[in-house]
Amino acid sequence: MVNVPIRLLIAASGTGGHLFPAIALAQELPDYQIEWLGVPDRLETQLVPQQYKLNTISVEGFQKGFGISSLLTLGKLIGSVLQVRKLLQTGKFQGVFTTGGYIAGPAVIAARSLGIPVILHEANALPGKVTRFFGPWCSVVALGFEVANKYLPRAQTIYTSTPVRSQFLASGIEATLDLPIPENVPLIVVFGGSQGAVAMNKLVRQCATAWFDVGAWVVHLTGDNDPEVDSLKHLQYICLPFYNNMAALLRRANLAISRAGAGSLTELAVCGIPAILIPYPFAAEDHQTYNAQVFTSVGAALMFKQSELTAEKLQTEVLRLLQSPQKLQAMGEKAKAIALADSAQKLAQLVREVVER
Repeated sequence: MVNVPIRLLIAASGTGGHLFPAIALAQELPDYQIEWLGVPDRLETQLVPQQYKLNTISVEGFQKGFGISSLLTLGKLIGSVLQVRKLLQTGKFQGVFTTGGYIAGPAVIAARSLGIPVILHEANALPGKVTRFFGPWCSVVALGFEVANKYLPRAQTIYTSTPVRSQFLASGIEATLDLPIPENVPLIVVFGGSQGAVAMNKLVRQCATAWFDVGAWVVHLTGDNDPEVDSLKHLQYICLPFYNNMAALLRRANLAISRAGAGSLTELAVCGIPAILIPYPFAAEDHQTYNAQVFTSVGAALMFKQSELTAEKLQTEVLRLLQSPQKLQAMGEKAKAIALADSAQKLAQLVREVVER
């Protein structure tokens, strides 16, 4: 008798924070036949098709208030549920995995209407509205941060941490850092997640000269929508829109300045990197602040609200940390205790238990 591989539909869309954990999970299920559910013109159209078949639907979030746009969004949601339902039936899928966001709604509704188990992974400390609403519908909600459990009283939850890309794990270390940075200089890495961070970039450029004066180098990942990207030139300053080998870069870093998206924070934690966190102020329900508080509460990071952070303040805090290697080391050790390096394996085992039982 021939063993037919289990078929799993992964619904993950939008940002690296939603996609990278899902890709890391998929790589831990090599015996599964996996297809993807995404949205046209989002990051998944670049990352997924070379590895998995990508199916797309048109879906978006409900805006505040009720009006014509809400009715149109509702119509799209109903249409997308029917699309996903047909996909699940014709593809004979036995399970659905999702990382939340807009794409999760139709995926969860369609799967549950067919009696197909759903595993939802919530990476944020404050679960999103979709997770809070649909969590009880799912077979289980896997948590990136243990604190998220208190916001999901009616859902079955389990803490798994958040999977990181394979390059961050010892078995998947890629080539050494291919940037011209001297060995013994302090390195500050600045990044705003997969979306970039224009306001944060501006602050950093105003401060950087003082950091160069004490011998520090800066690798600044600006994203691709910063109009002032070429305004600072210095031998000790490397400016790139993105950098693929983030694991090697973070392992070399002495300090990170970052937004507080769950994916970025998990990567910092796995690498044991101390950080100054500047949560994105317009994130839904200010969820990045909740993420950052997980790190500040144990002394792994400093957090500053963007609206209250001046260039002078940022410049001073970075200089203070650079002058205290022991403090940086202690912060890094506390960061490392936050995330589980084997999260992808734990999540894969959970998927197997739910889908195969």
